[in-house]
Amino acid sequence: MTARLIDGKAFAAALRDRVATAAAAFTSAAGRQPGLAVVLVGEDPASSVYVRSKGKATLAAGMASFEHRLPADTTQETLVALVDRLNADPAVDGILVQLPLPRHIDERAVIARVDPDKDVDGFHPLNAGRLATGLDALVPCTPLGCLMLLRDVHPHLAGLEAVVIGRSNIVGKPMAALLLQESCTVTTVHSRTRDVMAHVRMADIVVAAVGIPGFVQPEWIKPGATVIDVGINRVEGGLVGDVDPRVAEVAGAITPVPGGVGPMTIAVLLRNTLVAASRRAGLAVDASL
Repeated sequence: MTARLIDGKAFAAALRDRVATAAAAFTSAAGRQPGLAVVLVGEDPASSVYVRSKGKATLAAGMASFEHRLPADTTQETLVALVDRLNADPAVDGILVQLPLPRHIDERAVIARVDPDKDVDGFHPLNAGRLATGLDALVPCTPLGCLMLLRDVHPHLAGLEAVVIGRSNIVGKPMAALLLQESCTVTTVHSRTRDVMAHVRMADIVVAAVGIPGFVQPEWIKPGATVIDVGINRVEGGLVGDVDPRVAEVAGAITPVPGGVGPMTIAVLLRNTLVAASRRAGLAVDASL
């Protein structure tokens, strides 16, 4: 068996096209473009590249892009004051504070300061609570992108056994909540799980998000299972995922690294920005999103 490769790059491009079409309709109806503000503190090279990519994608989608770059020694008070200004700015629909922040800044305090209705990263405790209880929420971009890819493979997810490897607030926990909403039977495994392989072996769907290169082994995978590899690990020779490449010989479908989940994150960020803009303007959210 050779797994079907799930083309996240193509899916993300199609989503960006739908967002651009919906953004044009929003601009016509609201008399302004949807606006995304991105805040970067410091000069982390990977974060700088990511912020630049977000800015280009925002403009390409017909949205207004507001980029704020602050020095690494910026105080928490200064950063919070900027967040407050963005919260009050009617031209800004989405606020994203690029993580990680310098060590002297309390990430949780900054995230909690963002207006939940502009929290396009979906990290605010209020959005996390809304997601967990089945209410409308702005959902973290990476797990929502994973769910979109899974729906493309499995139009009907209800009843499937799903295992999420990892319990981070950014991916693991919201991913489990999204799968529960789809009526999957969900197990979360983590560093204290006694027999990870035993749980994974039962799964129709495996989502790996642990940040360990090649962690998931072929013998762990139920033949024909769908595997979503969220990992992006830099090793000598390039980027690799959390899933051993040999898993493709057992799985029914799998996301490659790179080109799988990665491209979905920015595409979903644009989608979340448009959703936030529509809700703030009292307009219906485009059904294609």
